[in-house]
Amino acid sequence: MPYTVTVRDHMMVAHSFTGDLFGPAQRLHGATFVVDASFGADDLTADGVVIDIGRASTALAAITGALTYRNLDEEPAFAGVNTTTEVLCRAVADRLAGAAHAGELGDVSAVTSISVTLHESHIAWASYSRSL
Repeated sequence: MPYTVTVRDHMMVAHSFTGDLFGPAQRLHGATFVVDASFGADDLTADGVVIDIGRASTALAAITGALTYRNLDEEPAFAGVNTTTEVLCRAVADRLAGAAHAGELGDVSAVTSISVTLHESHIAWASYSRSL
């Protein structure tokens, strides 16, 4: 895929995990993520773009804004789910795909994939990619 456009935002959440694997993270704790959403395309639209950066930024901000300052343990969408970085990547990507299908991102005729990366710190991050 020769073209990629990426927009960035951030979110601050609280959550806890279930399972011995998570050690002290089983207790309620906070996390701040830098969120990158990348839109991939094999070609450009007739206007010479992959996606409208302004609309993509607005959609990402709406998604991160809906999660920011929330205890994800209390959010119905995540009931019974460990909201790991990987799970949150998928949730953001799926919500962006929903926004694209609803027409909120404008012309997405060139977009073939959405990838979301959540940076937990400068040394650790996770990503999820899906087709559109």
